[in-house]
Amino acid sequence: MINLGDDREEKMVKIRGDLFPEMRQQLYALLKEFKDNFAWSYKYMPSLDPKIVQHRLPLKPECHPIKQRLRRMKPEVSLKIKEEVEKQFNAGFLAMAQYPQWVANVVPVPKKDGNDQMCVDYRDLNRASLKDDFPLPHIDTLVDNIATS
Repeated sequence: MINLGDDREEKMVKIRGDLFPEMRQQLYALLKEFKDNFAWSYKYMPSLDPKIVQHRLPLKPECHPIKQRLRRMKPEVSLKIKEEVEKQFNAGFLAMAQYPQWVANVVPVPKKDGNDQMCVDYRDLNRASLKDDFPLPHIDTLVDNIATS
């Protein structure tokens, strides 16, 4: 882990540990030079155009919307979820829905560094979505095809 930030704000980046020292220094210099091109948190992305990241899911016509029952959580977990939702709402990533047809619970998932990552339980939505008849090929196949051409 290297810090590209300063005393006021940490900007941590994980790089490979098996790099030669000279390559490590070059990579550090490059990342330091272009550190302003990275979005370090949600506050750095308020002007992100929603058209880029909004998706439409084709659903099976016979499936009806499902509203999951609220899962009760410990107060400290609820606070973490509330903080994350507020950060994303303030950055414009989330919008308030008055009468949602689908409701899915937020699930905190522990990460290796001890923090929690907020995920959403989309199992019901996954069951209702249409499956692609032509899935993407495996990465191994893509690499092999590129290497032989």
